[in-house]
Amino acid sequence: MSRRLAEVARKVGVSEATVSRVLNGKPGVSASTRESVLTALDVLGYERPTKLRGERARLVGLVMPELQNPIFPAFAEVISGGLAQNGYTPVLCTQTAGGISESDYVELLLHQQVSGVIFVGGAYAQADTSHDHYERLRELKLPTVLVNAPVPELNFATVSCDDAVSMEQAFGHLVQLGHERIGLLLGPVDHMPSRRKLASALKIADKVGVDLGPERIVHSLYSLEAGQAAATKLLATGVTGIVCASDPMALGAVRAVRRSGLRVPDDVSVIGFDDSALMNCTEPPLTTVRQPIESMGRMIIELLMRQMSSDNAHGDELIFAPELVVRASTARPPH
Repeated sequence: MSRRLAEVARKVGVSEATVSRVLNGKPGVSASTRESVLTALDVLGYERPTKLRGERARLVGLVMPELQNPIFPAFAEVISGGLAQNGYTPVLCTQTAGGISESDYVELLLHQQVSGVIFVGGAYAQADTSHDHYERLRELKLPTVLVNAPVPELNFATVSCDDAVSMEQAFGHLVQLGHERIGLLLGPVDHMPSRRKLASALKIADKVGVDLGPERIVHSLYSLEAGQAAATKLLATGVTGIVCASDPMALGAVRAVRRSGLRVPDDVSVIGFDDSALMNCTEPPLTTVRQPIESMGRMIIELLMRQMSSDNAHGDELIFAPELVVRASTARPPH
């Protein structure tokens, strides 16, 4: 018992006496501290006292913004497999327009007494939105892993694909083909992965002497329809190559090119990002930057498991190298 008290006290950052009060149902402990102690018991693998024990499985929340973009189901499959191998069951939480918010999902997961939470895309990547529910997870010391570029101040364990290198590969590919009028189709202005991609693109453009003025940078949502509308604006500026921040955006750009009476890649080259399912089956097959999902998924699980045994993983951001996959949607610019 004394070892358990010491471990839980160290995990939560309170005294052993406080832990003892919680375990024995004594008064004089705040609700947040009580919940932190019970969460630490779950995370460290100790059984709760019978009177404090609710119905609980070894659960991990898996929070995603949507499933329409094929990259999210791909991550879900890899992460779910890794959790299962470690004896945990994923609780998949996806958002819909007008549905349950991310912060509401966090509360639901806490009520389910989950052992940890993995976020694949979400409010943590948006600078201009509320992050209060992440602060709640930090206060409870609940093991948490974020996937791809969070705002800096959150300080959670993070697994990212290198946005700067991905833009170097995509933009550099078009430059090597001879393109001088290149447009960027990025996510929302406050979205951290797009901010990193933009900073990289501006640096490269300046280095190689390519004009990348504000009229050739368009921000939109990560969807085919939004990508089509944004690409139409870029085409009006006379671009011959478009680098997109996601594969659905790139497919929207291909549609915009065709509806403008032009051809891909004869008139306009298009590059996506993710190399999600079936991008080699589109017409033409899409040149894109591949995220190493399998490797990233393994590291996501490792960071989560590491937090369940210690606090060493907090604040780390591990960055994985992307890979340019050249297919038929890019070619030399028209003469």
